[in-house]
Amino acid sequence: MKKLVFTALISTLLLGIAGCGNSSAPANPNQSAAPDQSAAAPQNLLEKVKAEGKLVIGTEGTYAPFTFHDQSGKLTGYDIDVATEVAKRLGVEPVFQETQWDAMFAGLDSKRFDLIANEVGIRPDRQEKYDFSSPYSVSRAVLVAHKDNETVKDFPDIKGLKAGQSMTSNYADMARELGAEIVAVDNFNNAIELIASRRVDVVLNDNLSVLDFLKQKPDTPIKIVKVKEEGLNCGFMFRKGTSNELIEEINKALDAMHKDGTLKQISEKWFGEDISK
Repeated sequence: MKKLVFTALISTLLLGIAGCGNSSAPANPNQSAAPDQSAAAPQNLLEKVKAEGKLVIGTEGTYAPFTFHDQSGKLTGYDIDVATEVAKRLGVEPVFQETQWDAMFAGLDSKRFDLIANEVGIRPDRQEKYDFSSPYSVSRAVLVAHKDNETVKDFPDIKGLKAGQSMTSNYADMARELGAEIVAVDNFNNAIELIASRRVDVVLNDNLSVLDFLKQKPDTPIKIVKVKEEGLNCGFMFRKGTSNELIEEINKALDAMHKDGTLKQISEKWFGEDISK
């Protein structure tokens, strides 16, 4: 009898030990571990901007009065002020990365920046590849020539003439359509220098840029020959289909800036009139 009790006791202890030994092992050895619920979900661009606390903005830095450096070397201009205010309303810091116009689109494509702020015209061909914010300015093309040029009086007159233009700008496209020979320039100032030295015949550009240039350097031997009546809306440019949430928030900020007069105030600071509509 004692032997039977002892044997039963030993069996019970062995079963207990075996049960403890298997408690940490999965019931099914082929069952994989549960996924880590703490892993962060993929961020959209707005979430990324908010998480990093910065909005990375591509800009030229040589296109006065929209984006340029003042006498102290500070990056400033109409587009810089608008983008800075938008970033402020998003609760993030603006981080500007400067590059030449012709390299700016590639920089956006390669995700060097979140958007471009450089008085970019909202055109159908660009909208096929890129997304845009609501407009924050309206620009009008002007035809510029040397002050002594009496031949060029209107846009059709530039057929066969040399036009100093940034190769991928909408003004270069306009000059091509009018039959001009395009001479590549790095920036607006370079184009004006070529006119002043008579190495090109004409330049097509934004009326506000030319007026600002003449205000700063009135002795430059150039003149505005003609202004186009119809305007071109300009806005921030984004990678196609990847920035919807960010664009929505930026449009909200721009709409608020229209309504509370901030855009008008920034416009009048740079141009003496409201160019935001």
